[in-house]
Amino acid sequence: MIAVALDLTTYRSAALSHAQSLGLFEQVLGHEPVSAPGSGLVYALWVKRVTPIAARSGLDAVSVRLELNGRVYLPADTEPQDGVDVDLTAAVDGLMNAYAGDFELGGSVANVDLLGMHGAPLNADFGYARFDTTYRVATLTVPLIINDAWEEVA
Repeated sequence: MIAVALDLTTYRSAALSHAQSLGLFEQVLGHEPVSAPGSGLVYALWVKRVTPIAARSGLDAVSVRLELNGRVYLPADTEPQDGVDVDLTAAVDGLMNAYAGDFELGGSVANVDLLGMHGAPLNADFGYARFDTTYRVATLTVPLIINDAWEEVA
């Protein structure tokens, strides 16, 4: 058995295409922004963690859990301010529904770890981020399971 290695470009493209297909976002980024991402809803996606999974690995290959951080940004002073959490939650709901609906990201991964069999499940934490303005944000953990990513050689 030959290990397939991690193909971040493919996984990230599949995950980003869901965000783009929703039609909710002014921008969809494949990196964590280092400056203010702009106005309107913005979605960014980047790598958070890579962890081997003992329970899915064998004697010749290691399966891994690749966690992506996805973050939805919306300026906190967007009017009406009572709608900021409503819009942010709707965007998170759309993303989570899309990831659940394409459980294998078009066949590029074994599965999205929706319920957390190998760590934290697909989830979102809400908070704030500060650039030149304050953004209301939702940070998603998008856990991907990749079978036989690394080859074990004696």
